[in-house]
Amino acid sequence: MMALEFGEDIVVIDAGLLFPEEDMPGVDLGIPDITYLVENRDRLRAILITHGHEDHIGALPFVLPELGVPVYASRLAHGLISVKLRERGLLRDARLNVVEPHAPFRLGCFRIEFFRVCHSIPDAMGIAVTTPIGTVIHTGDFKIDHTPADGHSMDLAAIARLADDGALLLCSDSTYAEMKGYTESEQVVGETLDRVIADAPGRVMVATFASLISRMQQVIDAAVRHDRKVTVVGRSMSNNVKMATKMGYLKAPPNTIVSMNEARRLPHERVIIMATGSQGEPTSALVRIANGAHRDVEVAPGDTVVISASPIPGNEKVVAKTIDNLFRQGANVIYSRIATVHVHGHASQEELKTMISLVNPRFFVPIHGERRHLVAHAALAQSMGMPKENTFVLEDGDVLEISAEYAGVVDKVTAGHIFVDGRTLWDMDSSVFAERRRLARQGVVVIAATLSESTGDALIAPEIVSYGFVELDESQELFEKTSKKVLTILEEEGAATLRLEAVRARVRDSISKFLHKETGRRPTVLTVIEQV
Repeated sequence: MMALEFGEDIVVIDAGLLFPEEDMPGVDLGIPDITYLVENRDRLRAILITHGHEDHIGALPFVLPELGVPVYASRLAHGLISVKLRERGLLRDARLNVVEPHAPFRLGCFRIEFFRVCHSIPDAMGIAVTTPIGTVIHTGDFKIDHTPADGHSMDLAAIARLADDGALLLCSDSTYAEMKGYTESEQVVGETLDRVIADAPGRVMVATFASLISRMQQVIDAAVRHDRKVTVVGRSMSNNVKMATKMGYLKAPPNTIVSMNEARRLPHERVIIMATGSQGEPTSALVRIANGAHRDVEVAPGDTVVISASPIPGNEKVVAKTIDNLFRQGANVIYSRIATVHVHGHASQEELKTMISLVNPRFFVPIHGERRHLVAHAALAQSMGMPKENTFVLEDGDVLEISAEYAGVVDKVTAGHIFVDGRTLWDMDSSVFAERRRLARQGVVVIAATLSESTGDALIAPEIVSYGFVELDESQELFEKTSKKVLTILEEEGAATLRLEAVRARVRDSISKFLHKETGRRPTVLTVIEQV
C-alpha cells in the first residue's frame, strides 16, 4: 500500500495482505496499518488497484469500512474484489469503479491513467499519476512478455508516451531484481502443462493460486485438446472460476467444466482437478488431499499432481511437506524445481533496465519485494547512470518529499502490519505473539489449589497439569515434587496474611524457578488458586 499526497489530496495505490510466516502463530493474515489514512480521511480521494492478486487487494475488506472511499480497478480485479467483498457482506456499501487502460480521469489535483502491463494474471495495470510538478509512474507487478497467456502484450509505447521527456518519479517492481537476464514467457508453462496432461496415465490435479486466471485457462485449453473434463475444488477458486467465466476471462466449451459428482463418474484418465493449496496453506484443498483428509478427493494410483506455483519466501518448508505427503499417498508430483510448470510474473534485470530507460525518471524508488530486492534494484538503476542521491530505498512509513528538483526522506508516519486472528486485530507490538511463541517452545504448566477461606490451609494436594512441557511417563515424579513445593509455599504464606493475588504471584515465580532448575526449561506457569 502506497500513498501519494499533494496539497489537500491523497490517493492510495493497492491494499494488499501479508501471508503469515512461521513466527506468527495463530495469525490468519497481515494487513497494512492505516492509522495515517484514517487520520487524514477527509483528504483521501480513492484507492487505485493495479491487479487482482491477494497481496494487492486482500486488505480491502478490512480497510474499506474504515475509509469509505471509492476503489478503481480493471475489470478482472473489479470482479475478484466483488467476490471478496460479497463473501463478507460488504459489497452493497462499496463504491467500486471499473477502469479501462488509457481512459484518464481526475481525483483532486491528480490526473490518473492506467496502462496495460504483463503479469501472471490478466488485466494487470501500471498507473501514471500526473501531479502539478510532474508524472509518477507506478509499474505495479510486471514483466515484459511478448507471448502472454491472455494475448495482451505490455503497452511499452503508452509508457513512453506517459513518461514523455522523463517522469518525475518511477516506482518499479523489484521482486526479481536479483535475477539476471529475462523472465520466461507464460507460453512455456502452457506447453509444459500440455505435455504433462497428455502423458498422465490417470487423473491430473493442478494446484495454483485461486486468482491465477491465465493458468486456469491453460489447464482448460489442455483439457479440451486431450478430451478431459475439469472440476474445481476449493471455495475461493470455485468462486473465481464462476466469476471469470461469467466475465469472459475464462473460455471453455460447454460441459468442459463439470461438478465433482460428474467427475467421479468419469474414468480417471478423463479428469483434471484444479485446486487451491500451492503454498501449503493448512486448510486448502491440496493440503487436505495430501493428508488424506479431504471429503471428496483422495489420491489414487496413477494420479499426477502438478504444483503450478513457486513457494512464496517463508513457505518453502510447508510446500515441501505437502509434496512429500503427496508422494506418500502414491501420487507422481511435478513442481517448479523439476519442470517448467510455473514461471514467475515479475521482471528480471534486463526488463527492469528497459523500464528505467523507457521512463527516464528524475527520481527512483524500488517497490515490492524484500529489502535485498529493493537494494539490488537501486544498484541496477545506479549502474545505468541514476545518481545515488536520487534513488531511495524506503522503509514502511518513510515520507519521501519530492519537489521538481529535490527529493529526500523528511518524516516517518505510523505504518507496518496489523495482524488478523479470527475477528481480532493485533498490532506489531502486541505481546500476544511473543507469548504464543514461548508457549510453542516451552509449553505450559497449570497449578490448581483450593484453600479454606477460614484457615487458609490447602484442602487437597495442589494439582499439576502440563501441555507441551514433558512426556506423560516422565511427569509423575516431577509433578509430585512440584505439588509438594506448592504446598510448602502456601504454608509459608500463612493463613493470617492470605492475599490471593500475592500468593498466586509467589507460586508462579517460585515454581517457574523450580521447574527451570529441575528441567533446564522455562514453561509458562499459570496458577488457579481459589478459596472455599
